[in-house]
Amino acid sequence: AGQAEARMALEIAAAGSLHLLLTGPPGAGKSMLASRLPSILPELDDEAATEVTAVRSLETRVGPRRRLIRRPPFEAPHHSTSAAALLGGGSGIPRPGAVSRAHRGVMFLDEAPEFDRGVLDALRQPLETGDVRIDRSSASATYPARFQLVLAANPCPCGRSSGKGEDCRCTPAQRRAYFGKLSGPLLDRVDLRLQVPALSYAELTAGQAGESSAEVARRVAAARGVQTERLRPHGLRTNAELTSSLLSGPLRSPASVTAGLEREMERGALTARGMHRVLRVAWTLADLEARDGPSSDDVDTALHFRASSLS
Repeated sequence: AGQAEARMALEIAAAGSLHLLLTGPPGAGKSMLASRLPSILPELDDEAATEVTAVRSLETRVGPRRRLIRRPPFEAPHHSTSAAALLGGGSGIPRPGAVSRAHRGVMFLDEAPEFDRGVLDALRQPLETGDVRIDRSSASATYPARFQLVLAANPCPCGRSSGKGEDCRCTPAQRRAYFGKLSGPLLDRVDLRLQVPALSYAELTAGQAGESSAEVARRVAAARGVQTERLRPHGLRTNAELTSSLLSGPLRSPASVTAGLEREMERGALTARGMHRVLRVAWTLADLEARDGPSSDDVDTALHFRASSLS
């Protein structure tokens, strides 16, 4: 019910394999949206399914597998999770952690500011490189870790500061400390940021159902197909993997399209990494509409999703 903008952001994230942050009061539907993301993702191709199945085969808690895993994995670790559990470790040969079990799938961190800041910042390296190296005294191992990160957060520790915030009793210092767990370098790696408002009584009781996951999944699959064809010569799969050399070279957009992006860069509102992530979102919007490349409207929409405030 409702949340049209949040559902749109989820579809864009699925289509481009992009990272997403949802902020909003408790009960707004953040966790429900995140848990539905795997249902609109396409099945894994042979290469990705082999990678995912190989990682899963290293788990001691599962038996032997006789067929490839085709559905993208979904990992949702508790906020008490340690860095070792997230990245991997153990005695002897290090075992894969949650980031590797989420390879080619989704990693969902609910109530993200409740996680230890060190644990959250440990995600920065796998988000950038798509793998994780674990060193122990007896052995070292490198595992794949190319996943979609979805973060959900309340607006403050009590969760009541949305809207007028009249019921919130959190101090400004408490709010700063709460969101201080989400460091600037981590947030800079998140492609889409969105505030999810509380649903009104009218929205909840309107009786109008939204689109089914199957309908959205068809559009996502079509967009992924466009990306596969465009990126295959470069050895890439999705827009999330677009490099700066591609975005400034073969896939460079004309100045008339990126004028808004240039303005944001000049006033210091975007880092170089942020600029590239905006372009990845813009390309994904174009792919969902089956267009040859992004328009200025796509760039503006991508900037809108990038500029959502946490406070």
